[in-house]
Amino acid sequence: MAKVATIFACQTCGAVHSKWSGRCDSCSEWNSITEEASGAPVSGAKGQAMPKGRAGNLVPLTGDSPQPPRTMTGIAEFDRVTGGGLVPGSGVLIGGDPGIGKSTLLLQAMASLANTGARVIYVSGEEAIDQVRLRAERLGVAQSDVLLLAETNVSDIIATMRDGAGPAVVVIDSIQTLWSPVIESAPGTVSQLRAGSEALIRYAKQSGASVLLVGHVTKDGQIAGPKVIEHMVDTVLYFEGDRGHQFRILRAVKNRFGPTDEIGVFEMSERGLQEVDNPSRLLMGTRESTTPGSAVFAGMEGTRPLLMEVQALVSPSSLGTPRRAVVGWDSNRLAMVLAVLETRAGITIGAHDVYLNVAGGVRVREPGADLAVAAALVSSLSGIALPAEAVFFGEVALSGAVRPIGQSELRLKEAAKLGLTRAVIADGAEASRIKGVDIKALDDLSSLAAWITSR
Repeated sequence: MAKVATIFACQTCGAVHSKWSGRCDSCSEWNSITEEASGAPVSGAKGQAMPKGRAGNLVPLTGDSPQPPRTMTGIAEFDRVTGGGLVPGSGVLIGGDPGIGKSTLLLQAMASLANTGARVIYVSGEEAIDQVRLRAERLGVAQSDVLLLAETNVSDIIATMRDGAGPAVVVIDSIQTLWSPVIESAPGTVSQLRAGSEALIRYAKQSGASVLLVGHVTKDGQIAGPKVIEHMVDTVLYFEGDRGHQFRILRAVKNRFGPTDEIGVFEMSERGLQEVDNPSRLLMGTRESTTPGSAVFAGMEGTRPLLMEVQALVSPSSLGTPRRAVVGWDSNRLAMVLAVLETRAGITIGAHDVYLNVAGGVRVREPGADLAVAAALVSSLSGIALPAEAVFFGEVALSGAVRPIGQSELRLKEAAKLGLTRAVIADGAEASRIKGVDIKALDDLSSLAAWITSR
């Protein structure tokens, strides 16, 4: 008689172990390994021959391939991140912290899509039908023709979608609540997540419907469950933001049908999430121009230039080890800029507490913010305010040199559009002269410090 194989899987990262242990070797989490049924019976016979396969059709690499059709949701920021709309037959995984607005965003998008006549199904595994209706009333989309289903059984969900006319888009909220009757494990385990996601993605490929899977994230900011789920889907989106701020950012980290560096910016309001067409103007709207330690950075998020305010506070420390607090930027990058300022520019800052913040709850990832951070630090330490009409961008090397970064012209055009008339950038940056913008080119951080203190 065939026996059912059991595995020891980590519930945090999905790693499979040969035996139980108190700590996972892959993610170093304690007490996360549980015994599960693999879901596939194994035979005790050995040496079984591999079944004979069927030869496939080989096609040349060259040839014309049409662009995949797109299903526009009607929310421009969402369509921008997905590469121009949802591709029929694709699987999209959306992750984010609890309460960040994932369900709100998807319900608004599905309501907008249903108003165009598309058949849309919203499957809720966490909330009852009445709860979803109450949210729709608060968002003002209760009159949309969105079909609701409260179910967690994967087999029943697929059977419902196959019954009648096929849907154009299906939302599963969330994958952590799904369970499959063929897997002898509790809902939310690695085996259930893998089996449920695989069945839904297979349905998407066969039926041509777009399936949107909602996933929670761990304390490290990663989508909970095995990484194989991210490999199975076509697009992985992260919904980021601080619940203390009104801004939310939808970011693509994987997209087989579009770019992976685009973002969509939303603002949380009483009527749900509202699109932000010009996030730079909102981020710059409350800037305190006369305060030392404030610098404007011109960043790039995909093809969109984005201006944001970098705030620094440098104060004498009474501690043996001065404090370093960073919000919205890489703490290791801050330590490097501080070391370069002290070693190459001769600015004594090691005995001070340093606090750095990117206004608006935005997180900066590109190294081009080094120059803006350095300018804010020197300004706060010296007590000299930077020009309110100036913008900064450039990468700082360990030698103290300021290196140019790409797409300088787009950054300068965005600065000019918002009324900024001065730009402090690296010497040798390939940027055309923008009308109304005076460019100050710097070679190293010593030149930056001299320029600030001479004002």
